[in-house]
Amino acid sequence: MARPAAALLALALAFAAPAQAQPDPRKVIRTPYPSAESKLDPAAESDEASGSISHAIFDPMLGYDFLARPAKLVGNTAALPEITDDGATFTLRIRPGIFFTPDPAFGGQPRELTAHDYVYSIKRLLDPKLRSQWLFLVEGKIRGADALMKEARETGRFDYDRPLEGLQAPDRYTVRIRLASPDYSFPFVLAMPPTAALAREVVERYGPDIAHHPVGTGPYRIAEWVKGSRVVLEANPGYREETYDGDPGPDEASRAIHARLKGRRVPIAGRIEIHIVDEAQPRWLAFLNGDFDYIRPLPEDFANIALPGGRLAPNLAKAGIQVTPDEVAYTTYTTFNTADTIDGKPNAIGGFTPERVALRRAIIHGFRIDEQLEILDKGQSVRAHTPLPPAVSGHDPAFVSPTLEYSPAKAKALLDLFGYVDRDGDGFREAPDGKPFSFQHASVPTLRERQRNELWKKSMDAIGLRVTFDKVEKLPELRKQAQNGRVQSFSYGWIADFPDGENFLQLLWKGSIGQVNYAMFDHPEYNALYERIKRLPDGPERNALVDRMVRIIMVYAPWMVETYKAQKILVQPWVANYKKHPFAHEPWKYLDVDLARRPAR
Repeated sequence: MARPAAALLALALAFAAPAQAQPDPRKVIRTPYPSAESKLDPAAESDEASGSISHAIFDPMLGYDFLARPAKLVGNTAALPEITDDGATFTLRIRPGIFFTPDPAFGGQPRELTAHDYVYSIKRLLDPKLRSQWLFLVEGKIRGADALMKEARETGRFDYDRPLEGLQAPDRYTVRIRLASPDYSFPFVLAMPPTAALAREVVERYGPDIAHHPVGTGPYRIAEWVKGSRVVLEANPGYREETYDGDPGPDEASRAIHARLKGRRVPIAGRIEIHIVDEAQPRWLAFLNGDFDYIRPLPEDFANIALPGGRLAPNLAKAGIQVTPDEVAYTTYTTFNTADTIDGKPNAIGGFTPERVALRRAIIHGFRIDEQLEILDKGQSVRAHTPLPPAVSGHDPAFVSPTLEYSPAKAKALLDLFGYVDRDGDGFREAPDGKPFSFQHASVPTLRERQRNELWKKSMDAIGLRVTFDKVEKLPELRKQAQNGRVQSFSYGWIADFPDGENFLQLLWKGSIGQVNYAMFDHPEYNALYERIKRLPDGPERNALVDRMVRIIMVYAPWMVETYKAQKILVQPWVANYKKHPFAHEPWKYLDVDLARRPAR
């Protein structure tokens, strides 16, 4: 329906003449990233740099209260959803008067954000041609989506105009999402960049090159981009008027940030500069020289220098440098392929027979995890006893699994009991059938992983197991091979996407095989429990089921759960308000710069 001329004029004026108190262009935040961005397309990106930059440019419907702990969902471009149908239907109202940054695709006209943009953007996750790493967030959940995906695979074309029962825009500002079954954690998905809004005409204009033409409604936009080297964001001059008014947080530092921000318009800084610096030493030295405003995380190589004994070094404290936790819900683990075969050949560590389960548990008992924490992690991690880190629901701080204990004696006893013995006297055990035994531990080509492989060899030599390290791949290729079940074991980690333990438990669900279930774990009871917890709200009943799932993981050992990352961030004295949220990317829009304290460049 045509819109009245007066309404269009009002929208154009709102787009062209935003409110006063714009971000200060003199306030510039400069930070290094250890790895380069890849794609500035929120549905396609899968790395930290791309995610952070995309989150500054594109808007999901929901967000998180910056300082509230535990994490609390709040509205962003939409109000919090109305939840009906026992947790299977979510209705969200988009705020009128939000505009995309100008782009030739809009023909010189202001382009308002609407519910249809979110419907289109979420459909993009389903498009097989995009091969989104984030498909698991919506696959099998939205009513009618699986049939639409199946048709697209058969025809080679995804029909974006086909009505979808579970994803509708009944009017310009209403999004209605109907799920195939209740899922009370689904609103968290709507706070993530992969579900942020893109304009269809922009995507269609740039086609395969859309990832290099980011056009969003967020607080920043691209000003400069030298791929793999430097990205500069500038405050979006057409950004809606947003003033900070959140929870003050549970600690003194959070309350001080709250006092400085309350009632202020965000973003504050007019410019963000992201520099790609691969090596830890140049990042560290540049930070010390004042070239960067913060360093996240503190490189492990310099943890003992910056934080001797866990306290900020006196020279850094004297310079006014601040230290703050890198509040990520981050679990590291080694994944073991539990499939019976790999590329059609028997998998020596796979399967669920008693001797294979005992073998994986023996490997876990034999790994010198304390040396990893002390020597490799340098105190920037703590021992984990459950896959679920403290910041997510379902975490039980009292749970300690005996199967994760470092005990070479227990490892040897298990191996002896189940027939893994050294028959030829060469110091290495053979398999129960007498054939030579070894397993392959894959890794990425970094110094730290080479050091970790040395620790693996020392650990396995001590219990008589032969481990090899012939598969060395860059992480994207290693992940791809693991998705296809071609990796026997490798060490990895998962940063929580949202504050629900389900986000970790889905990594071992049958439905995630081919995506993020690198262990190829397919356990009927575990699968059934996972389907049940998705239909339950937080509470004692759900927590009991989660506890059962954690125990299944410990018993069958598809993972060796290792650590929770406990890294630190160092911030220069002229930067205010830096606090990392566990489930959001960089807090750039909240950062302030004291120009009087900042040294001249």
